[in-house]
Amino acid sequence: MARDESIIRFEEVSFGYGHNKPILDEVSFTLRRGMKMAVMGQNGAGKSTLFSLITGEKEPVDGEITRAHGMKVAIAHQVIPREKMELSVRDFFQTFFDKKVYDIDPKIDDVLEVVNLKHHEKLHDRTVKSFSGGQQARLLLASALIQEPDLLLLDEPTNNLDKAGIEHLTQFLKDYDKTVVVISHEAEFLNAFTTGVLYLDVYTHKIEQYAGNYHDVQRDILARIEKENRKNAQLAKKIQENKDKANFFSHKGGKMRLVAKRMRDEIEEMEEDVVDVRKEDKTIRPFVIPVQEGLSGVVLSLDSYTIQTPKGPKEKKASVALRKNNHLLLRGPNGIGKTTLLESIARGVAEGTTIAEGVKVGYYRQDFSTLDFNATVFDALESVMGQPDEQKLRRVAASFLITGDVIHTKIGSLSEGQKGLVAFASLVLERPGLLILDEPTNHINFRHLPVIAKALDQYEGAMVLVSHVGDFVEQIRIDDVLDLEK
Repeated sequence: MARDESIIRFEEVSFGYGHNKPILDEVSFTLRRGMKMAVMGQNGAGKSTLFSLITGEKEPVDGEITRAHGMKVAIAHQVIPREKMELSVRDFFQTFFDKKVYDIDPKIDDVLEVVNLKHHEKLHDRTVKSFSGGQQARLLLASALIQEPDLLLLDEPTNNLDKAGIEHLTQFLKDYDKTVVVISHEAEFLNAFTTGVLYLDVYTHKIEQYAGNYHDVQRDILARIEKENRKNAQLAKKIQENKDKANFFSHKGGKMRLVAKRMRDEIEEMEEDVVDVRKEDKTIRPFVIPVQEGLSGVVLSLDSYTIQTPKGPKEKKASVALRKNNHLLLRGPNGIGKTTLLESIARGVAEGTTIAEGVKVGYYRQDFSTLDFNATVFDALESVMGQPDEQKLRRVAASFLITGDVIHTKIGSLSEGQKGLVAFASLVLERPGLLILDEPTNHINFRHLPVIAKALDQYEGAMVLVSHVGDFVEQIRIDDVLDLEK
């Protein structure tokens, strides 16, 4: 393929799930060889659906998608499907080929090297579920690379990766000479290698194509919103002044009534000039996670814990006593056992750990498996409330942009980002005394992160946090750090 050759072209493509859930409306754009693009857009805008259209897994309702002859597309999804979790590494990689590949082991070794998942042991016979979240993220990436694609699609590839993993992936993408399209909310990561942005607007269902890196585009969009907001504020002030004058004149009778009428026409024109600031750019409302009442003394004590090392499990000593209003940050590289430790604390089965009696645990899991995927959002939120209160439930849900039909949708069919917002809404309604958070920024739109950080910063119960996102953690009060590696 020539360097400047277009490898995929969308021409007036429309797609939706039934007539009441449009995703794309007459969208056109072109991807050329060697482009490195980021896909931006709100949770639920249809970013993952766009990937399914590019791969051909889904067909457009209208319009045309043209692919270069013989082009290979591979996608690294956000999460490994549950049915592939039981497979061995070898069988997992084999599922990405139509025909059996006989010499697959050396190929697997090569891609595991690229994604930095080297091990002292041969990994080929280990089951996929025995790997940590960060290691599974690396397996997903490797599964796309082993197909040697012309177009590589990455859906939230930094989720669960530690700092070293993200640095390694960034360098790989900088050096990569094929076309890459990435869905991610990780600004620094995208900035390091992208040259353009496809912006998916959740309200107009259009895609705007921008040149420049993520920061440039973010800056352009935010500047435009600010300008529109300023203009609207000035118009609103003027409209109100004219309304007051018009009311005053209309009571005077005679010629003054005509003046009032003319002013009302002017008001109408001004109201038409008010720019509809993109609803797209709405952020979740500031929120508080209320703390369980009557909390006192040590809420959580941790005397020992187990980590995973190349030589197997190893027990370590600790002395952590979390009281009300104490925030603990848990650190350590991928695969050391952070999620396993959080999981066992939350379930009350961690050896060397004691949770005070009667303490309610609010647990935000990185894979959202604390949520019942078959329940509707409404039922899931109602089940954590204790005392049903529909008005309160709807008010809290709306503050997390869960409105309209979404509240009666099954959790399993929401986007990953929307599942995250449902998980936060349920923490607000649950009123925990101990809050356990495992990578709470995964899948969440960049606009919401400062709001979430503020809520965690102000949380007054005991809190244990795992997050690899430095600028998020910096906004949260941390009283103590437990580094599992040290």
